[in-house]
Amino acid sequence: MENVKPRSRKKKPFGLKGLAAIGSGTVAAAALIAALVYLQTGKQYEKVFFPNTTINGMDASKKSVEEVKNAIASGAQEYVLSIGERGGSTQEIKGRDIGLESVFDGSLEKLLADQKTYEWLKHVKTPQEFDIGTMIQYDQDKFDTAVSGLDCLKDELVEKPENAHVSDYVSGQGYHIIAAKEGNQLDPEKVKSGISEAVMGLNPEISLEELGAYVKPQIPADDPQLIAQIQTLNKYVNVTITYNFGNEKKVLNGDTISKWIGIGEDGKVYLSSSSVSAYVKELASQYDTSTRAKNLKTSYGQTVRITGGSYGWRIDQSTEADELAELIRSGQSVVREPVYKQKAASHGENDYGSTYVEINLTAQHLFFYKDGKLLVESDFVSGNESKGWSTPAGVFPLTYKQRDATLKGETYRTPVSYWMPFNGNIGLHDATWRSTFGGTIYKTSGSHGCVNLPPAVAKTIFENIAAGVPVLCYHLPGTESQTASNGTSKPAETKPATEPTTAAKPTEAPTTAPPTTAAPTTAAPPATKEPETEVSTSAPSKDGEIGPGVSNSSGKKKSGPGVHK
Repeated sequence: MENVKPRSRKKKPFGLKGLAAIGSGTVAAAALIAALVYLQTGKQYEKVFFPNTTINGMDASKKSVEEVKNAIASGAQEYVLSIGERGGSTQEIKGRDIGLESVFDGSLEKLLADQKTYEWLKHVKTPQEFDIGTMIQYDQDKFDTAVSGLDCLKDELVEKPENAHVSDYVSGQGYHIIAAKEGNQLDPEKVKSGISEAVMGLNPEISLEELGAYVKPQIPADDPQLIAQIQTLNKYVNVTITYNFGNEKKVLNGDTISKWIGIGEDGKVYLSSSSVSAYVKELASQYDTSTRAKNLKTSYGQTVRITGGSYGWRIDQSTEADELAELIRSGQSVVREPVYKQKAASHGENDYGSTYVEINLTAQHLFFYKDGKLLVESDFVSGNESKGWSTPAGVFPLTYKQRDATLKGETYRTPVSYWMPFNGNIGLHDATWRSTFGGTIYKTSGSHGCVNLPPAVAKTIFENIAAGVPVLCYHLPGTESQTASNGTSKPAETKPATEPTTAAKPTEAPTTAPPTTAAPTTAAPPATKEPETEVSTSAPSKDGEIGPGVSNSSGKKKSGPGVHK
């Protein structure tokens, strides 16, 4: 039999397509395996929570529901909350003291069921947190008791916060801001709320400071209004007002002003106007001299104390108080004199100076001193004592002077050449109708209160006197004169017994005359006060004189100045 050999086949080379097919199959298999592994891994998260899972602050990663429940239950039973206070002290609240227990309502199971197991990989790096409020609970009454029993809430241990505020005044320094004090007072509601939140999260500790539970001062040291108050207060007390009263000074500074200022309910600094007025009133009581008695060393050598009259310094209290308040508010320190309603010649004990008219009502004699030197002296006739028109004693400023005035009454007009009023309607003037002066004429035939002078004397005084010059009227027993002069003034060189000075302790003589009853009077413009009632007369007397109180040929007295009609 013929041998038959099998047909041989020529092998072809293994091509690229084959290799590709084998490779793709391998990759697909690997991917399939990886997918199966991923899914298999994910299946475990059907029973446990994803990685990086936190539930109510507790790490629940890869824990089952039961494990989480056990952990929560165990935490509730052993729970202790440490409460950190300001200053480093701590207090504790234990779970068993507030009836803390676990409560589960299926929320954990639902949370686990909602997990998409195929998403497990993204949670390896991405954390997730859940807060479930129903897993634990506490007894509200026990909780309230435990919280209210904390030492930090006990009234006797509480130090309340203090606002930053203005200091008391310090002499020479003024005011400054006293910084606020924090204290340790807590807001009970914030404390309860913070502790409750910590307990429900089973947090081991809480800081009351971080919680913001402390009551804060309402006004800090950098409060703009407080800073403005300090600036204004210090502006006021830094003022120094120096009052000059001659050689004497009165200094007003912050030590006194600080008692007049304060802060009102509106937060604004005020200056008490009543306090300023009271201060000015005190200045007036101390330095006003218009109502004070004057000591005069008379030209007779004796010293008298003269009461009455209006001459002297008198502060305009209302105007001065307004100006003083304005200076304080402006912060301006000044040296000043107060505003006066009336001024005198000098300050000190002798306020009438060295230019004045000295009138001795007892002696019916006057002296006119100018700049300390005797210019003229003369007898005169003053108010009719028998009629109750005596010229009053006192010290008065000359009101004004007027040339060629006419003294008017209801039935007369009496011209005088020199009119110099000093006490209302009472004044110095020439009396051409008189031929004699001095002595005791005034007792029965005197004027209605004016001082009648010889014309030459009136002229000299008029030409050398000015408004405001003091006229000092007094009584001095023992200086009476029974003899009247002919009206001729003594020469200026005639010196008084002593130079005019102010005595420290006078030998007092009565200086207040009986009350006078002046008749209604008028005077020619520009007088602001009317002179005494006098009437003119032209009927000559038997000795050729014209004037009041002089008998004429019929034996009747004529009406005239100083004689009651």
